[in-house]
Amino acid sequence: MKRLGRLWRGDAGGREVLTLGFPLILSMMSVTIQHFVNRIFLTWWSAEAVAGVTTGGFAIYVLTGLFNGTAEYATPFVSQYVGAKREDRIGAVVYQAAYFAVLAGVCGWLLSYFVTPLFDAVGHAPSMRVHEISYARIMLRGTFPVVLMVAFSTYFAGRGRTRVVLGVTILGTVVNVLLDWVLIFGKFGFPALGTVGAAYSTVLSQSLGALTYLFLILRAPERMAHGFQDFRFQPRIFARLLKLGVPSGLQPSLEILAFTLFMFVIGNIGVAPLAATSIAFNLNTIVFLPAVGLSYGVSTLVARYLGMQRPALADRAIKSGLVISQMYMVVCSAAYVLLPAFLLAPYAIGADPRTFTEVSRIATVLLRFVAFYSIFDMVNLVCAGGLKGAGDTRFPMTATVVTSWVVMLVPTWWFCVRGGQGVYVAWAFATLYVVVLGVVMFVRYRRGAWQSLRVIESDLLPPLDLVE
Repeated sequence: MKRLGRLWRGDAGGREVLTLGFPLILSMMSVTIQHFVNRIFLTWWSAEAVAGVTTGGFAIYVLTGLFNGTAEYATPFVSQYVGAKREDRIGAVVYQAAYFAVLAGVCGWLLSYFVTPLFDAVGHAPSMRVHEISYARIMLRGTFPVVLMVAFSTYFAGRGRTRVVLGVTILGTVVNVLLDWVLIFGKFGFPALGTVGAAYSTVLSQSLGALTYLFLILRAPERMAHGFQDFRFQPRIFARLLKLGVPSGLQPSLEILAFTLFMFVIGNIGVAPLAATSIAFNLNTIVFLPAVGLSYGVSTLVARYLGMQRPALADRAIKSGLVISQMYMVVCSAAYVLLPAFLLAPYAIGADPRTFTEVSRIATVLLRFVAFYSIFDMVNLVCAGGLKGAGDTRFPMTATVVTSWVVMLVPTWWFCVRGGQGVYVAWAFATLYVVVLGVVMFVRYRRGAWQSLRVIESDLLPPLDLVE
């Protein structure tokens, strides 16, 4: 207990990690609620709708995850500039992230024309395919405001003003949920759009979030001291953002690609297994997205302390994050194992009981897989967040690609597509993948090579003889 008490107090201790990270955790929980309600509404609409939106969402997140992750990497830049006391460089990197959002928006719009042949090639049932195509097309065409919201948020997240991020996220969630209700089911005179309504709700709420961040930046009294008067496109900063940010964005993007292919395999097993898998992954966000928020907080602190040339404190921030994440995981995993009926009840309210009985039976078992692999997923997220905050972005990307294919995708395809095995065998390989990846990330963190890396220009860092 004394050791935990020491870990809680002081710089980079649990208190500081939570002070910075808790608003981001709540922000991600807000996003969790948004996805949770969205999937419940679509489950009430039809089993094909919730299954189609899940696979469609996974498919387009391969791209949007890359775009968002690249823009979000402006956060470590901002944080390290703060640590190095070069706040005058902040505006330049935030603007470069915004310019990247424009590029991402153009790419997303062009790629939306390939959605139909993609899902036609997958070969899911036509009743499911129509939802996959309509949802993915609209979300791709709404890429620009989604990425722009992420780009503007880095100004506040990197400076530790995470309560602002929380406030804007809550605003977007409330608007998204209200628009979901109106546009999916056709309230207040609007047509019932189903899947299309869910997609429009997300794009519109993210657009509002981007505008809100822009308004807050423009009215900030310190914006001039932070370099926001210079709107220029700066190729060197833009290139450095892409060099570090693209691998950072590719890591979750390629992981989503792996799970998209995994979902396609499950879809060929049957609609009920796919719907159950969709619900299990949705409930998994109770653990996953808040842990992502915590990892962002850890990443920000690691970047800040490395900017101060204090790697020992950066290491302490990661250790604090690991302890906090495991304490949180114990509670959530217990709920998955002990309260599956309670967790599944909201999905059953508006669903057809003739089809949902089988979905519920499968999902109850799948939640036990989630409870186990979440232990290792927490380790993966926190360690990867710390590595990325230091600038070690290529290793998490490479490790994700190799392990997802070798441990999960190839065995799942071999045993379930060629061998005719069921959904539980597929989930066993998915669980093994998360376990292996968590161990690999922890080993990379413990080796400590990341402590010598920096994100910003080396000539802006304080001399080592002035610190520690």
